[in-house]
Amino acid sequence: MVSGEHSAAPRPNPGLPPNAMSVDVEDYFHTESMSQAVPRENWESMPLRVERNTERLFELFAAHGVRGTFFFLGWVAERFPGLVKQAASHGHEVACHSYWHRPVFRLSPQEFREDTLRAKGIIEDAGGIAVRGYRAPSFSITPGKEWAADILADLGFWYDSSVHPIRHDFYDNHNAPRLPYHMQGKPLLEIPIATLRLAANNFPMAGGGYFRALPYLCVRWGIRRFNRQEHRPAVFYIHPWEIDPEQPRIAASKKSVARQYAGLAATWSKLDRLCTDFRFVPMVEAFRAELPIASSTPAAADGQREPVCDRQPGVKSCG
Repeated sequence: MVSGEHSAAPRPNPGLPPNAMSVDVEDYFHTESMSQAVPRENWESMPLRVERNTERLFELFAAHGVRGTFFFLGWVAERFPGLVKQAASHGHEVACHSYWHRPVFRLSPQEFREDTLRAKGIIEDAGGIAVRGYRAPSFSITPGKEWAADILADLGFWYDSSVHPIRHDFYDNHNAPRLPYHMQGKPLLEIPIATLRLAANNFPMAGGGYFRALPYLCVRWGIRRFNRQEHRPAVFYIHPWEIDPEQPRIAASKKSVARQYAGLAATWSKLDRLCTDFRFVPMVEAFRAELPIASSTPAAADGQREPVCDRQPGVKSCG
């Protein structure tokens, strides 16, 4: 844990493992749903709402004793370095969500390396911490893109959380394992988003548009079922823009509008209930036993307070 005191986490559901809270820190116009309506060259002209929405999540989590992992978009960290520092000061893990929010399956290995290295450097400089976790935009490390795991490991990441093992029209990965694994024997630990296994199919329920669309009781039942059946932490995810029903409306396709705006009005109250009903910790703590923490420095194992070294592959010291 980083220095400073944090409120004690509530202890509902005794006997069940704490779950992993994750936040993909991006603004409302960064989403894949809005990528055609708001191209990247127009990002600078858009009203920014990510800072206050992320701070509201800090406040909600503090009220419930929740600590999580904040996967920062490099573009956001570059403009709001104080937001990265706040995340660390509240005891949250700071991780990487790319720089430009481009799907990995649309990038070459070199483009992916450059984007990830740029984002990692900006986030580490902003927070003064080492970044060990990565999540691709739109869960886009899909079949055939396993080379990304080698690049992430080479850049110093311990784990990736870019696989959502469900059927989907954009990031279909329904045959992927549902529990943590190593892609084709690669050193990087892959930590999938939690799903329900029913009638030989995987069903989403642990975040994003599914959390907004489903009745809260279904989500609560699903996470409890996952904990009891798998004896594992469930990975939940949310975006700051999803607690902001007043965000500007962007003209886009009917499908994009539905995905972006459905259920926004109820997200805050549902998230508040979720934080009451479950224990949540950062990814690096929830999956500590499967990560290479034991061989790292004590400071790194307890909150990433190790020195930030040169970020070129192969560099082993900071001096």
